[in-house]
Amino acid sequence: MDMGLKGKVAVVTGGSRGIGLYTARALGAEGARLALCARNADGLEAAAESLRAEGVADVLTVVCDIAREDGAARLIEATRNRYGRLDVLVNNVGGNRRGTFEETNDEDWLDIIQLNVLSGFRASRLAIPLMREAGGGSIIFISSVFGREKGGPGLSIYNTTKTALISAAGIMALELAKDGIRVNCVAPGSIQFPGGSWDRRVQANPEGMREFVKANLPLGRFGRADEVADVVTFLASERASLITGACLAVDGSQGRSLV
Repeated sequence: MDMGLKGKVAVVTGGSRGIGLYTARALGAEGARLALCARNADGLEAAAESLRAEGVADVLTVVCDIAREDGAARLIEATRNRYGRLDVLVNNVGGNRRGTFEETNDEDWLDIIQLNVLSGFRASRLAIPLMREAGGGSIIFISSVFGREKGGPGLSIYNTTKTALISAAGIMALELAKDGIRVNCVAPGSIQFPGGSWDRRVQANPEGMREFVKANLPLGRFGRADEVADVVTFLASERASLITGACLAVDGSQGRSLV
């Protein structure tokens, strides 16, 4: 199936590892030109080299902290200077700071809001004029299964920020429909990839993780980053031309949300 992404320009934040890297790989395999950002220059360049070795011809790397106010501006400006256009924005960067609500403080909340929410909002605001000039585009936020329901004790910050993405994306979809810009969310479940949090937990406590899988993951396994990346790539493509304002769960029925 031709996704219609050949020659399109796609920005992926946090593109050096995990879901971000696999998304870049999937978009690149469809012929998209890529702009990736991460904080670690060595890791980012290693990721870009791996993509080039796989045949992705055009990969721009921008070392920046997307959680800082100037991070998104540097990324989008570098993309405009290199390619002159922007068609797809994947807001993938995210993180967590665990603790009971009572234990958390303003610094905890502000740090994760900057990382999980404002980084993507800033990048999206800057991307919209370029997408409008191109005649349309696709903005995708990586939320979480826990953005759609209660995630459990210790996750008040994570849940709140991931839910915020889903809510804002819905409004953005309504406002930007007239410009041909689609806005969607993807909500991954528990995804295991090398170096990721679930991978570390499996290595540290394999028996405990086997019990977790039995109790929480109906397919009997963790999800894979490429499975999320394939859905993101579909949403970015012309094949998803009628999908906007949606949140697609990629969780193997781990979630319990009714919507």
